[in-house]
Amino acid sequence: MELREIVAGVHAWVQPDGTWWLNNSGAVVSEDGVFVVDTCATEERTRRFLDAVAGATGGAPVRMAVNTHQHGDHAYGNSLLPEQTVIFGHAAMREALLADPLIDGCPPVWTPVPDWGNVTRRPPSVVFTAELTVHLGGRRIELRHPGYAAHTPGDVVAWLPEERVLFAGDLLFNGLTPMLLMGSVEGALRVLEWLAGFEPEHVVPGHGPLVTAGELPEVLAAHARYYRFVLDVARKGQEKGLGPLDAAREADLGEFAGWADAERLVLNLHRAYADASGGDVDLLAAFGDAMTWNGGPLPTSL
Repeated sequence: MELREIVAGVHAWVQPDGTWWLNNSGAVVSEDGVFVVDTCATEERTRRFLDAVAGATGGAPVRMAVNTHQHGDHAYGNSLLPEQTVIFGHAAMREALLADPLIDGCPPVWTPVPDWGNVTRRPPSVVFTAELTVHLGGRRIELRHPGYAAHTPGDVVAWLPEERVLFAGDLLFNGLTPMLLMGSVEGALRVLEWLAGFEPEHVVPGHGPLVTAGELPEVLAAHARYYRFVLDVARKGQEKGLGPLDAAREADLGEFAGWADAERLVLNLHRAYADASGGDVDLLAAFGDAMTWNGGPLPTSL
């Protein structure tokens, strides 16, 4: 884990190797305090992040925060932020975090089973549906929703237009398998052009290494190839009358075989099948199939 200063006063908290429950977060520092982008999955990891931010800023107060989406690796640590911190998020993200059962006790889908520690459910207190601009001291931070579901229905990026830094949340998984179970494969493919349109100099993905402007085109292209691969596997599987698990078993991962968390193919196929049929995903069935494909619970590094 490392707090990296991307540009003056803008930091990324990078947790290698970015696999299940290991996210990236961030902190933007101004003369009036700190703006945090996402927390972490567990009490221990969130405290490490916040302690690192305090060390880098001389203990400057955390005035504001945003959650890029509702998943626990980006939001369970919210309750460890100071009580006076104002938390922003998309309206759909707030609703989803309030309904999330995993924070109350993680099932043995993963191994080792994550121990969240002393965290409690704390949703954003300020929500929006399209975009919101926040000013903290001399910093301008634009919080934007793409207008459709991608990784989740409530995805938000934090964009610093003057510094050209984009916190992309889980709209980007750099070098490992994306997860779209609660979003949309077509939306995730569509959002890549939206991300490119910011023309950032630096990108903090939700998982994986930081991305520079020169690296971004290939990172986006790799995502696009993977999403088209998922859609192609889903189409062929449906034509053969196969379910998502059997379609995944027949698929050749090819260039994506080296990406961590490959079992997410099964989850992503469940999403693609549901989208094609106009239905919704059975989360228990999807994770059960992913465990079957993986030969057991999904691995974590917590």
